[in-house]
Amino acid sequence: MKLYAGVVTSKMEESKAFYSELLDFDVTFENDFYLLMHTPNKQAEISFLLPDHPSQQPLFQDAFQGQGMFLTIEVEDVDQKFKELKGKGADIKIALRDELWGDRHFAIEDPNGVGIDIVEYHQP
Repeated sequence: MKLYAGVVTSKMEESKAFYSELLDFDVTFENDFYLLMHTPNKQAEISFLLPDHPSQQPLFQDAFQGQGMFLTIEVEDVDQKFKELKGKGADIKIALRDELWGDRHFAIEDPNGVGIDIVEYHQP
């Protein structure tokens, strides 16, 4: 079983730029109403769908409202990724920090309001 996240949004170009320029995702598939992107190692994908598109059923028509969703991206070196994203001008929403349960992480936010937790796991 695989899981793919999808966001219904009118911010297709902004999303594409954010994920490609900041996080080095590539386009897997794209047409005039749908964008599918993959992580650099091709292990995960995220999609974006225009709202109110006539090809879609009502369940997939309403645009995401920008609250209550997050993604976690696990990296091998969170300090390096933090430095890289700061250098690219990323708006850091949660500063690099260590948690009692072992995570070392920071967070950014995509153009749709999706929180992205970038984490390196450590034993507590």
